[in-house]
Amino acid sequence: MTILATIFASSFVLALSGAMMPGPLLSITISETPRRGIMTGPVLIVGHALLELAMVAALLLGLAPFLNRDAVFVVIACAGAAILLWMSIGMFRSLPALRLDLDVEGAPSTNLVITGILLSLANPYWFVWWATVGLGYILYCRGFGLLGVSAFFAGHITADLAWYGAVSLALGKGSHLLSDTAYRAIIGVCAGILVVFACVFAYAGLNRIIG
Repeated sequence: MTILATIFASSFVLALSGAMMPGPLLSITISETPRRGIMTGPVLIVGHALLELAMVAALLLGLAPFLNRDAVFVVIACAGAAILLWMSIGMFRSLPALRLDLDVEGAPSTNLVITGILLSLANPYWFVWWATVGLGYILYCRGFGLLGVSAFFAGHITADLAWYGAVSLALGKGSHLLSDTAYRAIIGVCAGILVVFACVFAYAGLNRIIG
């Protein structure tokens, strides 16, 4: 049990360090929480976790070499850039009429689980991480059987839930302090961040082609 606890703890710390870095998933969590409530982050992570569970299974079945191919990276990067740009345009277009509605029953019907999956798929570096760091950790944990891999995955997802849950809780409890103007400003910044990541992903894909 000691080794399983160690795997869980190390996986938690490693995942937390990545989860706390700004990215598309965090931007959407920040922008949607005031409208949808404190469960926004955790529900997004449910979609993220389902995709990561599928990724773990795929890596165990030998998918890593395929993910490391240049052509695959380019396709994922360019498609991800398009998805993020599309989402950011929608956010920018909504700004003029946007208001802070604390009644979560009136929140948009977009499925947050699917959004969590799409945002993860849109990030080419998510694939790179799993094909390198994640795969190395999985192969190590596999030496301790299914329990070892389960401890790794549990630690990884718990870190994501802890961070995004904390972000949503902080925003949800403090949303009454926001004016509509401040809310629009936050959404505008988040949309801008998505544009930046779209450009980064597009550049990464094009650079891989040129390189």
